Amino acid sequence: MSDAPTQLLINGELRDAAAGATFATFDPARGAELARVAQAGADDVDAAVTAARSAFDGAWAKTSPAKRARALNRLAQLLDEQTDALAELESRNSGKPKWQCVAEIKVAVATLELFAGTAQHLYGRSHVVNPSVVAYTLREPIGVVGAIIPWNYPLMMAAWKVAPALATGNTLILKPASATPLTAIRLGELALEAGIPPGVLNIVPGPGTEVGEAMASHPGIDKIAFTGETATGRRIAEVAAKSLKRVSLELGGKSPNIVFADADIDAAVIGSLWAIYYSAGQSCEARSRLLVQDEVYEAFASAFAEKAKALKVGDPLADDTKVGSLISRKHADKVRGLVQAGLDEGGVLLAGGDLDLEGDLDSDAFVAPTLIGGVSNESRIAQEEVFGPVVTLTRFSDEAEAVRFANGVRYGLAATVWTADGARGHRVAQRIRSGAVGINTPFIAFPGVPFGGFKESGYGREQSLEALDLYTETKAVLQGTSAKPINPFGV
Repeated sequence: MSDAPTQLLINGELRDAAAGATFATFDPARGAELARVAQAGADDVDAAVTAARSAFDGAWAKTSPAKRARALNRLAQLLDEQTDALAELESRNSGKPKWQCVAEIKVAVATLELFAGTAQHLYGRSHVVNPSVVAYTLREPIGVVGAIIPWNYPLMMAAWKVAPALATGNTLILKPASATPLTAIRLGELALEAGIPPGVLNIVPGPGTEVGEAMASHPGIDKIAFTGETATGRRIAEVAAKSLKRVSLELGGKSPNIVFADADIDAAVIGSLWAIYYSAGQSCEARSRLLVQDEVYEAFASAFAEKAKALKVGDPLADDTKVGSLISRKHADKVRGLVQAGLDEGGVLLAGGDLDLEGDLDSDAFVAPTLIGGVSNESRIAQEEVFGPVVTLTRFSDEAEAVRFANGVRYGLAATVWTADGARGHRVAQRIRSGAVGINTPFIAFPGVPFGGFKESGYGREQSLEALDLYTETKAVLQGTSAKPINPFGV
């Protein structure tokens, strides 16, 4: 069992849910209950909104941008100092290798530091409308923000929402995923320690069908920021539209990884392994479709399959583990079902299959790194987001076909292009309908670089200066400067 905080955090106080409800959160790699967590309901959302509104109108409104920056930098420092303990908690609650959690906490730290630096630099513009009117604009916070985050990057995704929202002067109600709530509650505690006033950051774990719906429909919440799967994002947009809330959505993906015949095949294989098997493929930007040119298809498939089979699957707390568990047995079963569907459609299993893990690990929660060859771009396995360590392999003949296959899904979040032709790399990057494209690199998410999608991958950009637009309103202020009275009616 975990000794991490498990209560709601509202108005600076850890408290039980109003109805007294709790739910279990698990260590998925071992199938063991990790903790029982207070389960928020609509009444708790009301209380969090009241606290957030009071803080927005009161203490936080009186906090200068310089003090907001100091508080965010202090929060970043506290996260950095407690990286090892937080990473172990995150690893146990999510099944991810601990070393990956360490890297993600470092990203959370960098994200907080990035937006702390923007707090004092929210500039407007001035404009002389005509000789008798001067105008200027102000960037003002939207108000109370509701943030809903997924289970695949719990602490990092929390930072992606908390940092820009608080830097711009908003207050926040954060709903972590029920599968991974523990580090989010701890983040709320550390925010108080960093000097962020009570009510500015509130944490309300609970089911999306109740807590998420209550947040999206609540008249006291001015904006919803959501990261998660596309169907839920569509529902949030529908509910939020009734009160015309501001909404930003970072949703699913089915991202292509294009390997041209002139690419450095060894580099493409190694980079492509990372692009799909990091986080056990449970990543919205996972490059889960390998599109490989005919001339190098067989050589690439053979080299990739060999290295995929060699990746260590096992205990998330072990330093040499490359692929941990999935978030639950249920999700692993879904992934295995989609793999079987791909094989039933004519795909060929080139890597993957059964696992027999030692010790107290729950083998049913793990899926081996899987490669399915001979896949049509129109097949279900190539079109549907699997969200597991599964990649498909599809042939293409030329650049035009590669672009057509890359764009031939309803998503548009990320892509990678492998080629020795620099002009082709940039040309293809411009033709792919995707929010981010890496050329000869699998890495596409860094603090300071816009992250978000086209098409059904959502709208809005996070982790960059563009995110400031998601959390601010622009106000125009006009001042008459004429020495004569304004008398347009001539009365």
